[in-house]
Amino acid sequence: LIYSRDEWKQSVMADTFGDARLRFVLGDVRDRDRLTYCMGGVNVVIHAAALKRVDAIAYNPTEVLLTNVMGTHQVCMASIAARVGQVLTISSDKAVHPSNMYGCTKQMAEHITVGANVGGVPRGTRLACVRYGNVLGSRGSVIQRFREQAARGGSLELTDPMVTRFWITLSQACQLIMAALKVMRGGEIILPKLPYATLPAMAEAVAPGVPWTVTGLRPGGEKIHERMLSDEEPSRTFDHGEYYLIAPSPHYWTADKWTGSLVPSTFTYQSNSGYELSIQEIRTMLAGVP
Repeated sequence: LIYSRDEWKQSVMADTFGDARLRFVLGDVRDRDRLTYCMGGVNVVIHAAALKRVDAIAYNPTEVLLTNVMGTHQVCMASIAARVGQVLTISSDKAVHPSNMYGCTKQMAEHITVGANVGGVPRGTRLACVRYGNVLGSRGSVIQRFREQAARGGSLELTDPMVTRFWITLSQACQLIMAALKVMRGGEIILPKLPYATLPAMAEAVAPGVPWTVTGLRPGGEKIHERMLSDEEPSRTFDHGEYYLIAPSPHYWTADKWTGSLVPSTFTYQSNSGYELSIQEIRTMLAGVP
């Protein structure tokens, strides 16, 4: 069941998949009554609704508060009321030590989702989060912008050549979500082990040889580097091979021990360290991005 407020995108999706198993319903995550009604008989909820453009959000803080924060609260409460078994909130690396309104709202969305287990678990609903970086080719992404600028024959616009970002493909993001649903017990934040790339490398991979200009960081608090873990989280972060699992701080609703190897107390996970993607590797990843 696809729940969103954009009837045009629902129509496009229906035509693209042509699958009779899909049902499309109009609604807003701000509307708890509509959510609860539409969740009747639903077993799993993937909550991905959010306003995310940093520059637009800087000038519309109330709207992003209503969608990203209160919308997440309504999704959690409606899921519990409808007796949904599992709820997974999609978060972002911007939630770690946030420097802008978007990051603040995603951090709050994580806290709301984790805390909802207090009332959810006794009623049969377990809630968790996944946290990852930039999705290659997502709407409004830098990849899309670079392609459009190159097609017009002009230079590419880079905010800052020092910028680095974690990157994940759409298929990898979907795989992470499915893996999280298999292992979640309630209150976890699950994050993949991602490579990073610099902005100039992304530009060269998308449009080889095309010159670029520097425009400066976008208003609203754009970071040079992103982080996947806060200073406090290593004390409860476990290495599970292909991903890390951050156990909830207040986890009295599930008292059993968390599995995996606890990371060192000094462990950091930042987008200018770890595995850096080469230009050719970026091009390989982009080959599957329309």
